[in-house]
Amino acid sequence: MIGTQNLVEVSLNQPDDFLKVKETLTRIGIASKKEKILFQSCHILHKQGHYFIVHFKELFVLDGKPSDITDNDLARRNAIVKLLKEWGLVELVKPYQIEEPEPILMSQIKIISHKEKSDWQLVPKYQIGKKSYAP
Repeated sequence: MIGTQNLVEVSLNQPDDFLKVKETLTRIGIASKKEKILFQSCHILHKQGHYFIVHFKELFVLDGKPSDITDNDLARRNAIVKLLKEWGLVELVKPYQIEEPEPILMSQIKIISHKEKSDWQLVPKYQIGKKSYAP
């Protein structure tokens, strides 16, 4: 079971960075091989004054729904958190939670530039604050 103590907590440099991180995460995920579709991997969660970067499957678990989250999913989340940190968007509250991402793992992650955003269909697998979600 995933509790908030296992989630990757981050801090923001400025209050408006929440929206920057949220928008940036919509452009990072797994790309469809055949079409220009990007499936968003992670979301930023604001809970009781704390911010967390979470894989969408972690959100299912937090909702009490079934989830087939794997170590690879968590490693992908960690790689994405590391990118956000390198880009100066977040700081890690507990840096020891994030290990160096495997190079092969980074090749699984597609990052769409803001300029290319309109050329892609961006698909979240989870909608924070909405009752319905994709399984």
